Amino acid sequence: MNRICEYVKNEGISYIENESMALHTTFKIGGPARLAVFPKNENEISDVIKKCKEENVRYMVVGNGSNLLVADEGIDAVVILLGKEFGEVKLIDDTTIFAEAGAPLMKVCRFALENGLSGLEFAYGIPGSCGGGAFMNAGAYGGELGDVMFRCDHIDKDGNKGSLEGDDLKLAYRHSAYYENGCVITGAYFKMQKADKEEIKAKMNDYMSRRRDKQPLEYPSAGSTFKRPEGNFAGALIEQCGLKGTSVGGAEISTKHAGFVINKGGATCEEVLDLCKRVEETVKAENGVDGKKEDRVKKSK
Repeated sequence: MNRICEYVKNEGISYIENESMALHTTFKIGGPARLAVFPKNENEISDVIKKCKEENVRYMVVGNGSNLLVADEGIDAVVILLGKEFGEVKLIDDTTIFAEAGAPLMKVCRFALENGLSGLEFAYGIPGSCGGGAFMNAGAYGGELGDVMFRCDHIDKDGNKGSLEGDDLKLAYRHSAYYENGCVITGAYFKMQKADKEEIKAKMNDYMSRRRDKQPLEYPSAGSTFKRPEGNFAGALIEQCGLKGTSVGGAEISTKHAGFVINKGGATCEEVLDLCKRVEETVKAENGVDGKKEDRVKKSK
């Protein structure tokens, strides 16, 4: 790890040793990353990946940290943080938007509005980054990124640049080809439709209003925590079991929306996992339904 530190220092790549991951996740939970790096462009991402491979050092990539539950003991690896330093959003042509992976989805939605482009209104309020959203084909209110996203640029496990388009993206419910291929998404392309700005804005405001009314946005969380069972709703099943407000330490099933595990203050990774396990076991026992966590809500260490 010391050689990686020396490398990024010499290359002028921003880095911090033993950086608290609680600062980089929407759950506000997690111990320190052994080395956090903040690349500004694709070349720096590629260089860090190549150096990690050369030194046989593990790395992981984090965007806005809205999909992540980090172990209390931290992450003994290089954490490549794709944030505002890697968040450009621009027009490719009149109806095509390109966004770098670190751009917040909210920023992409506002950019679309500014340019009178419709297709991403549903995503306004999703807390993740563009890269994270593309990785899991994020969606809400009947829409998903795959409705308008047609290409992703990436860097593979060897540090080489590439891209996937169309069917090769293997987009499905909360899934893409990037779950299996080990590549790092660096940017996404969206084919939009021209529309009236006021109509776009009205839709965005409506979706945001619904979120504020029904979701515990005032507390740190990883969003909707449990997978939606086929033909049912996770939050409804959890509420039927009387689990709203159930807590383990600082982790609590939201009293506003039972599908959310929230950090009421000082929650640990283990407390969140213990609470999720209790919910899964109770829903299974009382309803015969597997109330599993989203794949994205997992312990990383």
